[in-house]
Amino acid sequence: MTDQTLPYHLRERPLTIAMIAGEASGDILGAGLIRSLRRRYPRARFVGIGGDEMIAEGFHSLVPMERLSVMGLVEVLGRIRELFSIRARLLDYLFTNRPDVVIGIDSPDFTLTIERRCREAGIPTAHYVSPSVWAWRQKRIFKIAKSVDLMLTLFPFEARFYEEHNVPVAFVGHPLADRIPMEPETGRAREKLGLSPDAPMLAVLPGSRSGEVERLGTLFLEACRWIQQRRPDIQLVIPCVNREREQQVRDLVESLGVSLPVTIVRGQSREVMAASDVVLLASGTATLEAMLLKKPMVVGYRLSNFSYALVSRLVKVPHVALPNLLAREALVPELLQDDATPESLGAAVLERMENLGERKRLKEAFTELHQTLRQNADERAAEAISGLLKGRS
Repeated sequence: MTDQTLPYHLRERPLTIAMIAGEASGDILGAGLIRSLRRRYPRARFVGIGGDEMIAEGFHSLVPMERLSVMGLVEVLGRIRELFSIRARLLDYLFTNRPDVVIGIDSPDFTLTIERRCREAGIPTAHYVSPSVWAWRQKRIFKIAKSVDLMLTLFPFEARFYEEHNVPVAFVGHPLADRIPMEPETGRAREKLGLSPDAPMLAVLPGSRSGEVERLGTLFLEACRWIQQRRPDIQLVIPCVNREREQQVRDLVESLGVSLPVTIVRGQSREVMAASDVVLLASGTATLEAMLLKKPMVVGYRLSNFSYALVSRLVKVPHVALPNLLAREALVPELLQDDATPESLGAAVLERMENLGERKRLKEAFTELHQTLRQNADERAAEAISGLLKGRS
């Protein structure tokens, strides 16, 4: 019997868990998973690629995670040789040291290939955070099936998709659902931001990337102007992810050529949404946060005509906003492409601002979805990985 086949408490070599995270959200997930796994395996060693959050939990990162944090096709092409080199070095390390499991955390374009190579070499693999294979490019499921022994999903509809394709899966819930209180603290958030406790408030989130703000910023601001003309008492607040986006938004406000009373803050997007009565936002993870904060929302999005025509053919789901996907019905309006006009967005916002009965119904629906996702994700993920390890020991 080799050391790797012995029960973990009898081994000379400690249990070794390799993790690969490529961006900040994966770093946070990895840190929570390490904490929960360490309670089960106090002597375990954690190694691979991770960021500051994981390193603070005792993780050893072979490469700075920032070297993987590349956004956009041009940026990827400019760094492709370095990324291939990192992957080759990491695979060489994994094949030489043979950890007990390899866990890729999101970043599927980088991690799934590593998982497939490790699985072919007899090393158990798991992937945390499903790619959007259920929504588009569904044939990727065959590559995933060859790459992972276990998929960990954040949402129940993802787990159903993998079950239908006979890929081992565990729905673990979403860490945000664990962290965000069931009851929003609107008054406290307004006080923290220095906003009026009584005046109606709209949170405006046109996206976190330059391209998104470029496409949606003026549209959302024109919708705000349309709303403000009809509700002069409304408070308009835009959170910006960093200094660059803040300046970009200020330039867009100035380019309107009219005075628009909007408060622009850096960061604090969750506090801004918590303080709001309604949220106007781009599609994405922010829709999940708004749902968990029990806020009525209006989703608006535009792509280039070519990109929209291409995506429309590829996407296989009826909705784009996560609350609608989770509920399997249109809880929140999705105004996309030509339907996204200042007037249509503004009218949808005012309807949700003024219809108290609809706001109450939405809060009840969002609370139910919150409870579905609040599963103690770190512990559930650790339990699933523990089951995979025990099945291979």
